[in-house]
Amino acid sequence: MRYKVNEIQISYKGEIRSPFWQIIGCSKDAANILYEQWNKNTIAVQECFKVVLLNNSNKVKGIYNLSQGGITGTLVDLRILFAVALKSLSVAIILSHNHPSGKLKASEADIQLTYKIKKAAELLDIKVLDHLIIAPDGGYLSFSDNGLI
Repeated sequence: MRYKVNEIQISYKGEIRSPFWQIIGCSKDAANILYEQWNKNTIAVQECFKVVLLNNSNKVKGIYNLSQGGITGTLVDLRILFAVALKSLSVAIILSHNHPSGKLKASEADIQLTYKIKKAAELLDIKVLDHLIIAPDGGYLSFSDNGLI
């Protein structure tokens, strides 16, 4: 054999069977699920970016912690975001990040990032349903509810 390359295998392992997956019907459902999963010891300290992965019935396949940053920001690598969405065969995603300050206002950078992700998702036939900003007290801002997406 003259040429050797690595074989790539794609798989998704879920411990919770699909009949028991939570259904997202509105932004409050998503915010509640996200807040419940967030580390309460760090939500007021550093910003994190998470992605909720959904099937065609808006059932939660899982939540992926994409990045963890500093007090005022975190980096989002779109290649990793979409690798996870594609690997899990998700048809829709909900973006989320926290504001340690508790301020529930989208920055211009938040809006631009959401637009960039939504534009890339359209090419892959993945729906971006919302982007939520989560506060340490459990409050949230929904881009969808506020016409920002």
